[in-house]
Amino acid sequence: MFRVSSIALRGAVALAGIVALASTLPSATSAQMRMKKSEPTLIYVPTPQNVVDKMLEVAKVTKDDYVFDLGSGDGRIPITAAVRYGARGFGVDINPKLIEEARANAKAAGVSDRVAFRRQDLFQTSVREATVVGLYLFVWANVKLRPRLISELRPGSRIVAHDFPIGDDWKPDVEEEVENRTVYLWYVPAQVAGKWHLLGGPPGLTVQLQQQFQNIDGTAEVEGRTVPLQGASLRGDEIEFTVALEPGKPLLFRGKVDSHTIEARAGAGGVTGWSAVRTSPAPATSPAVIRSRG
Repeated sequence: MFRVSSIALRGAVALAGIVALASTLPSATSAQMRMKKSEPTLIYVPTPQNVVDKMLEVAKVTKDDYVFDLGSGDGRIPITAAVRYGARGFGVDINPKLIEEARANAKAAGVSDRVAFRRQDLFQTSVREATVVGLYLFVWANVKLRPRLISELRPGSRIVAHDFPIGDDWKPDVEEEVENRTVYLWYVPAQVAGKWHLLGGPPGLTVQLQQQFQNIDGTAEVEGRTVPLQGASLRGDEIEFTVALEPGKPLLFRGKVDSHTIEARAGAGGVTGWSAVRTSPAPATSPAVIRSRG
């Protein structure tokens, strides 16, 4: 019971603090329903620093990352990323006073050259340049952002969220607890649905892939014989699957996806020197990774 009440209260918070209602809410479910219908003004409540630290840790932030904070409040997410990991950071918030505070905090931390803040609607913010995006929003808001996140972020980019997932149909790749709070991580999946022609394996081998977010399955066909793929998995732009055409002789394919091509991952084991070209995409009527029930 305490866990439910705790989530209901924290549900009024966005990353580095964003979402709150003006009145006390009876439950997390009713709060989200009312938020979804009215989509009220988002306000700031700070995220605990230990949760900030865990989010950046789970996202494996490095100096090469560009960390976006949608609803940046006092700026602690991108500032911490810059101070601790040497990353670049960018935050948006609709409140001009919070933008001023975040800029002052970045200056005090000595990272004004690596972190920028802008007064802007988070729902209208492009994330094309980001490699990591942080979220602390109600599920309805995460789902509203989801098509933009998937279409604009490069495969392999990370989305890290505090307490609320990005809909109930896109399961996180990583889920960790920190002091009765949950941190979720998703790797943005490459879109791999469709028919692929493989080179460097058995002559004439083709693979048909189906996809929902990072979950994939499919079949392999060669010389008129079709077998189901085994162990098919996708994490960001890294794909692997096994084709068992003969008993006791499985062929493991590990590759890196680049739009409509796949190249073997060096040193990954399995079949070496193979590649693949997509010859037929998934039907346009059933998009692979942006379907939403939210």
